[in-house]
Amino acid sequence: MKTILLLLFPAFFIVTTASAQTPDERLVELGISLPEVSQPTANFVKWRRVDNLIYLAGIGSKMKGTLGKDLSVEEGFEAARLTGIDILATLKAACGSLDNIKQFVKVRGMVNSTPDFYEQPAVINGFSDLMVDVFGEKGKHARAAVGHASLPSNIAIEIEVIVEVKR
Repeated sequence: MKTILLLLFPAFFIVTTASAQTPDERLVELGISLPEVSQPTANFVKWRRVDNLIYLAGIGSKMKGTLGKDLSVEEGFEAARLTGIDILATLKAACGSLDNIKQFVKVRGMVNSTPDFYEQPAVINGFSDLMVDVFGEKGKHARAAVGHASLPSNIAIEIEVIVEVKR
């Protein structure tokens, strides 16, 4: 039995390695196309690279409203997922290629919510789940998911990201 396992291990490694997909291949498989990245409308930049880290400015959802009043957890989850797609487009512009991302480091998810809404983590899972779907283990990150009394222009979600890129 030990001999069989030793013979199968290299074959498993080759199959696993061969089936590894790039982030762009995963996006195609998931049916996701990235939008154009717009320029900021105020006096800031969309990202800043410091050594091998890229810090993204907060990117807000197109969906508007307050969780716990106007929007359900499911709608918030979808808003966070769609915001994640915008973040992927911005990261691609910042890195040249999503393949250049070594790993996600830190995410701060802000949720426009009522004082008695406590499911911010379930909402921001829309973003986190997408990053793991696209990047696998490299997409897992440290995270904060916090409620805010309001967000600019009544957006439902705003997300900030820090990623490590390959040198």
